[in-house]
Amino acid sequence: MRQPNESPAPEAAPPDATGARILVVDDDPTVSEVVSGYLDRAGYVVDRAEDGPAALVRAAAHRPDLVVLDLMLPGMDGLEVCRRLRERGPVPVVMLTARGDEDDRILGLEVGADDYVTKPFSPRELVLRVQSVLRRTRPGPQTRPLSAAGLVLDPAARRATKNGVELALTLREFDLLAFLLAHPRQVFGREELMREVWGWDFGDLSTVTVHVRRLRGKVEDDPARPLLIQTVWGVGYRFEPTGTTGTGPAGNRGTFENAGAFEGTGAVTGTDAASEGSAGRA
Repeated sequence: MRQPNESPAPEAAPPDATGARILVVDDDPTVSEVVSGYLDRAGYVVDRAEDGPAALVRAAAHRPDLVVLDLMLPGMDGLEVCRRLRERGPVPVVMLTARGDEDDRILGLEVGADDYVTKPFSPRELVLRVQSVLRRTRPGPQTRPLSAAGLVLDPAARRATKNGVELALTLREFDLLAFLLAHPRQVFGREELMREVWGWDFGDLSTVTVHVRRLRGKVEDDPARPLLIQTVWGVGYRFEPTGTTGTGPAGNRGTFENAGAFEGTGAVTGTDAASEGSAGRA
């Protein structure tokens, strides 16, 4: 297993770190020690586990505010650990993956990871990612409920329902849906969504693609033919509060076509390649 490419150095504690408990799960003692050291100096309470079963025991004894989870664990891998943690309730997860393993990153996002960092990584970058994820678990100044098309989101309670039935959304899925609900009929490219929802100025755009697909699976009546979260070919996505299809101008950003069949196949065709990029998934 590859190690982080920096040695520990003092870090200033962010104002929102006080009291937050982070569980670091990695079978490489060097990686675990370095990551834990950086998080400790950033002001977090850090627990450590060397494998999946130990991580589940630690999480049951002291519920973490966030889990830093290595994908390649012996025995029970990180994907299974993430699934089992999710069964116990929502908890943000930052996944550690090997560089270049796109399939692993996609799988991690699909089982509910909120973010991922590829190895070898900068511990400082990891701390910034942890801070970003935790910051989004706290209600911002915009806390009024949002509603449309049978969906109701309460940002203060971090609760979402559709037709009165509670939705099991991850942190990022909730944030993505809240952003789209707050900006109905506006079209956003994946770069814009990554900046506005994830708070990143750069990153793997397939992260957005995977989250859109997962979110459609939870809010659409027929995810293969989405009516709420619609694709604007060659541009990006928009939320249609009436849940109807149509054609015509989409502001100054492009023209909408119902891409339901395309979204269900995961193929990139025609002008939508500009929006979907090389990910080949929606």
